[in-house]
Amino acid sequence: MNIEGLHAGLQAGPAIIAALIVFSALVIAAGVLAYRAGRQRGLLEAELSEGERMDLARKDAIERSRAVLSGQISEQIAPWLPDFPANPSDARFIGKPVDFVAFCGADEGVVREIVFIEVKTGRSALSPVERSVREAITQGQVRWVEYRLE
Repeated sequence: MNIEGLHAGLQAGPAIIAALIVFSALVIAAGVLAYRAGRQRGLLEAELSEGERMDLARKDAIERSRAVLSGQISEQIAPWLPDFPANPSDARFIGKPVDFVAFCGADEGVVREIVFIEVKTGRSALSPVERSVREAITQGQVRWVEYRLE
């Protein structure tokens, strides 16, 4: 390398350094702007997602409420629907922990069988208490108590 080339490179050096500084500043500024824009968009999406979550929660609550009301109505009319396992006049609505106790034959004057009936709709399952009642009955853990008041 000759002296003239070295001298030209040294003179061009400040211009290159200045260009690098300007370029770096632009890259940093663009990064800051991109970060702020991304953060703002994320906040907006988070707020939008919260609103969407609230809408979904409301819809879910309405659907559950309808399912509960539908189940309660079904429980009340079940004795008069086809395939109910007892004579409607023998069935007594209890509600909790089972829906009905039917005293089969009571309408004719002699109880032949006592049937515990739980009415379910759709995909509903037995609750833990309902399962325990079923187990107590199937295991014969049922008794008669006569309670007299004097």
